[in-house]
Amino acid sequence: MLSAWADPIVAVATAPGRGAVGIVRISGKGLQRWSQALLGRELVPRMATLTPVGDSQGHLIDQVIALWFPAPHSYTGEDVLELQGHGGAVVMQMLIRRCLDVAHAMPSHGDDHAPRMRLARPGEFTERAYLNHKLDLAQAEAVADLIDASSEAAVRSATRSMAGAFSNEVHGLAQALTRLRMLVEATLDFPEEEIDFLQQADALGQLAQLMTRSETLRERSRQGVLLREGLQLVIVGQPNVGKSALLNALSGKDTAIVTHIPGTTRDVLAQTIHIDDVPIHVVDTAGLRDPQADAIDLVETIGIERAWQHLEKADAVLFLHDLSRQDQPAYCQRDAQLHVLIQQRLSPQQRCLQVWNKTDLIDTPAASERGDGDLWISAQTGAGLAELKQEILATVGRQASADQGEFSGRERHLQALQAFHAHLTNAQQGLMEKPLKLELVAEELRLAQQAMGTITGGITADDLLGEIFSRFCIGK
Repeated sequence: MLSAWADPIVAVATAPGRGAVGIVRISGKGLQRWSQALLGRELVPRMATLTPVGDSQGHLIDQVIALWFPAPHSYTGEDVLELQGHGGAVVMQMLIRRCLDVAHAMPSHGDDHAPRMRLARPGEFTERAYLNHKLDLAQAEAVADLIDASSEAAVRSATRSMAGAFSNEVHGLAQALTRLRMLVEATLDFPEEEIDFLQQADALGQLAQLMTRSETLRERSRQGVLLREGLQLVIVGQPNVGKSALLNALSGKDTAIVTHIPGTTRDVLAQTIHIDDVPIHVVDTAGLRDPQADAIDLVETIGIERAWQHLEKADAVLFLHDLSRQDQPAYCQRDAQLHVLIQQRLSPQQRCLQVWNKTDLIDTPAASERGDGDLWISAQTGAGLAELKQEILATVGRQASADQGEFSGRERHLQALQAFHAHLTNAQQGLMEKPLKLELVAEELRLAQQAMGTITGGITADDLLGEIFSRFCIGK
């Protein structure tokens, strides 16, 4: 029985809605006979041909530009036909229906599977490119990242990965690891000479170099993940410290209502901004008050609880203070209590920025009054916002306005590289033990190579492939 991925597939490859041009894409094995039946002519490979497409009654559907890409010289590695017509939704659907009708009316013929033509699933064209070895898995994921890119830096990182730069780095690590594994495996056959042999080959040096390279690759990938997914920044603090005003100042629009009434923000408000091409998902929360000590209603109580929930999920937290109330003992006492509560809820990976607002309402402070790492701003006048933005980037190790050659990384890539480094660390410890336990070292190196293989698809479970390609758009 033929597997589903052997069926010819058809889909609209352009975005939904009206447009000047719409593209219908067809991919499958042995489609030349079907293409001639559809268009009534033979196409020259990779040459644009203006041709009519009619329905079963002979009525014209559209004049299209047809492009024929015979296997294996196509995006999917199969025969591919693209029909570029006028971009109306009805026109596109009529063309697809005609493609299917012609295919289903054809008798089966050898390796020609045209009668089995069906609508494509999301990401199935790129999945076939991967299955036919036109792309590896990291390159295929970069295709989706390029389409979804929200900044120029994200486009550049996705283009690097799609062109194979990330995969080349991964393959380079895998090859170096293979050479080290061969050395260790060969040494197992000569146990009486293993120490001198490994020392002369500098096994520990090779291993240390591998670990350094993998950490560099992981950092470049982590920056790529940041460009693609962005940073989750949550603003917290007491009521009326200027959280909503800061959100408005960062976003450049009146997203949140700003008043002097405590509890104005009763739910979370979110706005995505870009700082040096990095998406920052800024979340404004309800002012943190003590539900038992302060007279607040049920709605605000729920808002405060949601504030704590978002704080725990944040990549970074901005704890906002009010400089104009530093002479109020009750305010300062509550601020100190909140500081303790926030630190208790944050993990070691989450950074908390201490930001002091409303410099416009006080005399210019002396530099000695500022604590280490404290930021002084005015959400009203914009003073200090540029410094704050760069500090936000610094929380994730991002340098301002620097093209660091990032790759379009995914969280699973980071996990694989972390596992790779962990197995190498175990192998390093094994090489330094006396007596040597080379069997365990060899096993750790094998596991490291297995972890690296999951990135490009050399070792990949079918359910992972389904998860990856299901997130693509139909037609890609």
